[in-house]
Amino acid sequence: MRLAELAGALELEAIQNSFEDKLIQDGFTSDLLSDVMGKAKADSVLITIQAHKNTVAVASLAGICAIVVCSNRPIPDDMRDAARAEGIGLFRSSRNQFELSGRLWSALNR
Repeated sequence: MRLAELAGALELEAIQNSFEDKLIQDGFTSDLLSDVMGKAKADSVLITIQAHKNTVAVASLAGICAIVVCSNRPIPDDMRDAARAEGIGLFRSSRNQFELSGRLWSALNR
């Protein structure tokens, strides 16, 4: 699946959609940013509830192409601006991490 298809496939709200339309390679679900830095694969989608600009910085270091913030958490402007500056897609979902992870896994393994 390509990044441009992510919002439609998972029923996500696009918060920041200025990004390169990459092929999504994997997903990674964690709220522990050090775990993300050490274990997430490049060109993956990060599923988290961490809604702050440090999440974007970690995603950039790890080569993550998109972040999905779960549980309808509010997303601050500085997080959106940081994602735009880094070219990382930023999305929001009303679903929790467990449900969204399952949906992403299913979409990537069709």
